[in-house]
Amino acid sequence: MQDEITTLAFSGRIDASSSTGMEEDLVRVMDEGHRHIIVDLSGVEYMSSAGLRVLLATLKRIKAMKGELRLCGLQPFVREVFDMTGFSKLFTITETVSEAENSIRA
Repeated sequence: MQDEITTLAFSGRIDASSSTGMEEDLVRVMDEGHRHIIVDLSGVEYMSSAGLRVLLATLKRIKAMKGELRLCGLQPFVREVFDMTGFSKLFTITETVSEAENSIRA
């Protein structure tokens, strides 16, 4: 199980109210021992600082587990938020899930 790649896809708006569900999903898969996680954001049209916080906490925990976290499919507005906050430099971001999988396997 430790070497398999788990992909979680989110959609809609990731804000203060919906980020808790995203966090619960990510924590659950990490608690199950998954260390290679792809977060597919292709369906996300908006992300607030609450969503960014969840992703940053996930990145820190995955690194502590000696795992890999990839983000993919950022829509233009979400990409802009990542660029403006400097988060684009913190995360490995790809266009597609398959590119994310290949970067983990590399």
